[in-house]
This record gives sequence, structure tokens and C-alpha cells, in this order.
Amino acid sequence: MRAYDPDLTPSWKRSAPVPEVPADPDLVVEEVSTGFCGAVIGCEAGTVTLEDRFGKHRVFPLEPRGFLLEGRPVTLVRPPAGPARPSRTASGSIAVPGARARVARAGRIYVEGRHDAELVERVWGDDLRIEGVVVEYLEGVDDLPAVVRDFGPGPDARLGVLVDHLVPGSKESRIAASVTDEHTLVVGHPCIDIWEAVKPASVGIPAWPSVPRGQDWKTGVCRALGWPENTGAAWRHILSRVHSYKDLEPELLGRVEELIDFVTAP
Repeated sequence: MRAYDPDLTPSWKRSAPVPEVPADPDLVVEEVSTGFCGAVIGCEAGTVTLEDRFGKHRVFPLEPRGFLLEGRPVTLVRPPAGPARPSRTASGSIAVPGARARVARAGRIYVEGRHDAELVERVWGDDLRIEGVVVEYLEGVDDLPAVVRDFGPGPDARLGVLVDHLVPGSKESRIAASVTDEHTLVVGHPCIDIWEAVKPASVGIPAWPSVPRGQDWKTGVCRALGWPENTGAAWRHILSRVHSYKDLEPELLGRVEELIDFVTAP
């Protein structure tokens, strides 16, 4: 006699079972109801967080048959507990637990302003302390050649400089080209201001607005976005949305890493 089957649905109509797949970090899946495709960046009890290629994050419930893996339906499950993975700093480097800050090097990294320095500290602070690199800021780059002369770079005191809006034909590019000291590296990013180096999606806006020439860029951004015209408060909001290198544009990431390598080279 056949065992009693409480499911009265004909067997040929029943959904075939799908495999259960651990929601391991960096696993790329597609959520079936929205089509959102991204890599797993976190998995809590009952939910999984995905990040798409634009840096946008979405949280989804861990429902049966809720995702596609390489085009096939799967059920994501929370990964089993295992040995702790090496944690990483906000810049993506492997963290060194208990590491003490190194005595400051003679070399330095200069950035244009306070906001630039705070953003670099936010993402690369742990790395800079381990390497003993101090970040200082200039108020603009107009006096950069004189600043370099006063600093007196040398083989054991290299100087790295990060410049905003370093594009061909700009004032910044002409000033940067005038610095020819072999122990100084001047690099930059194309963003008008360091604010623009933060990904719009991380700030919760579709894009950084275009500000007409002649207007203060930061004030113009606040006005275009409907924010109070308080640039200090606006920056605090923007900075609060930066949690790691993933919140920054690649054009900035590469330049800061280049400066750290230059200043710390033997």
C-alpha cells in the first residue's frame, strides 16, 4: 500500500526541489522578483544584502527559490559559522589586530582642504597609522611650488600631493606641472571637488548636479539638491554615508593608493 501523501497536487505539477546555496560573501546572484543582480556583502538572520556593479545596496529576504544563480533557481541560506575571516580596513586592506601606530615618517601627503583630509582619514586612516604617514591639508594649490620648496623633499622625506580637478588645461594642471622635484609626486582626480568623489548612490542621490560657472560649487550643489545652504552640514551628511572604499569613485581610489605607495617606498 502507498504511503499517504497529504499534498494532493499531481506530481507532474509540483515544483522540482532547488539546491540550497550558502550566501557566501561575493557570491553573485539575481533576485527573482525584481531582477536585481549583485554580489553578497552581508547575510543576517532571514535576510541577505546584495551590492550591484554601481555600488547600490538592496536587502532581500531569504525565501525559498528566491534567487537565480547562473540562471538557475536556488534557495539562499545563511552560511554556517566557521573560522573568523581576516577583517579588513575601510580601504580593503587586511586589518592587523592590535597593531600600534608607527612613529610618523618624515614624508607627508598633502591634500587640498579639510574635507579631502577627512575623507582620506575615513577610508585610509588605519593604513596610514600603521605606515606612519601623516596627511596635512593646503588651502588650495595656488602656492604649491612654494610649499614644496619649504617642505624640502628628499629620499627619506618624500612628499605626495593630491589635487582636485586635475584635468588637461585647468589651472590645477598647470600648477602641478610646475612641480618637478624628483621626490615629490603630484596626482589628482577629475572631480571638481572632493564631494564629487563620493558615489552618488552612496549619498542617496541619482547624480551630482551640474553647477553653472560663476557659482560656488558646494553652495550650488546644496541649492540644486534642495539641501539647506550650509556646506558644513552638507559635508557631514556626505561623509556619514562613506563606510569604505566601495563608496568612492575609482578615480580617487587609485590616486590615494599611488601616493601612499610613493611616500612609503624604501
